[in-house]
Amino acid sequence: MTSKGPEEEHPSVTLFRQYLRIRTVQPKPDYGTNPTLSSILLNSHTDVVPVFKEYWSHDPFEAFKDSEGYIYARGAQDMKCISIQYLEAVRRLKVEGHQFPRTIHMTFVPDEEVGGHQGMELFVQRPEFQVLRAGFALDEGLANPTDAFTVFYSERSPWWVRITSTGRPGHGSRFIEDTAAEKLHKVVSSILAFREKEWQRLQSNPHLKEGAVTSVNLTKLEGGVAYNVVPATMSASFDFRVAPDVDLKAFEEQLQSWCQAAGEGVTFEFGQKWTQPQVTPTDDSNPWWAAFSGVCKDLNLTLEPEICPAATDSRYLRAVGVPALGFSPMNRTPVLLHDHDERLHEAVFLRGVDIYTHLLPALASVPALPSES
Repeated sequence: MTSKGPEEEHPSVTLFRQYLRIRTVQPKPDYGTNPTLSSILLNSHTDVVPVFKEYWSHDPFEAFKDSEGYIYARGAQDMKCISIQYLEAVRRLKVEGHQFPRTIHMTFVPDEEVGGHQGMELFVQRPEFQVLRAGFALDEGLANPTDAFTVFYSERSPWWVRITSTGRPGHGSRFIEDTAAEKLHKVVSSILAFREKEWQRLQSNPHLKEGAVTSVNLTKLEGGVAYNVVPATMSASFDFRVAPDVDLKAFEEQLQSWCQAAGEGVTFEFGQKWTQPQVTPTDDSNPWWAAFSGVCKDLNLTLEPEICPAATDSRYLRAVGVPALGFSPMNRTPVLLHDHDERLHEAVFLRGVDIYTHLLPALASVPALPSES
């Protein structure tokens, strides 16, 4: 298959494919007419995850478009498509001469794929962020293989936990008691039993989505120096994603209880610990949601509000008081972020531009809130 010639391609698709080939972009904001009102923040991240080129049908950094209109590239779904959709929607509105009461800012940040600790987490504490006076934010969502559109209003808290067990060492031929492995096995069994309980809770309730329960996976096992030496220390690392309605103090006490039950010399430490889960209301008491969902209703878009099962930069925005929704206008699209052959159909991309072109005027025209009067 060969790529279509440029004379057949929509200009917005050409811009999208060009952006997929570069690493940075320098946008300019569109200023609102009422500076007393808080602004709209359109956030996206420019970094992408690594690739294994041998498993791709096309070069993951060439933005190849096949004869069916699918654009193959790392970042096609996560989330360079959104970056360009923002820019294209704002460009269209400016060309048409529209002005709105609220300022629209676009931020293009780094580091999201590795936690955002050198990106949005620091940025929200900077005076450059404060001067934006953000009142509401849109950030990344997720593709949806059905006719509906996923929208995230909260997300789970990532807790990366390393359990370390110490015990008696010795020769591998002996029955040694109180070994590090025995005690670590007890903790691992307790955590995996909890995992199974949460999995069964999700499976038994058709109304629950993955983000509404706490997940955990064993991701690393470390210890030992030789086959015939019983190690004095062993460790296991876990990736917990804690649901936003969980009592975090009680959950940490549960971790401590599992370690204590395993025996002496079993401790845990955090590689990452998010403790500020926030929820953006999805009812008409929230004027931002009312504006967002109202436009979607007018466009006949079916929304599926969910808790994001992973973690995005939205958590840093919500933690400083900025309500945020995670929304990527990609329906009828398989979820391929971080996967081989990540791709997006040009028709889905272009429709997303149209959707933002309708959403932004409504959000930027939300009347003054009580806190702004």
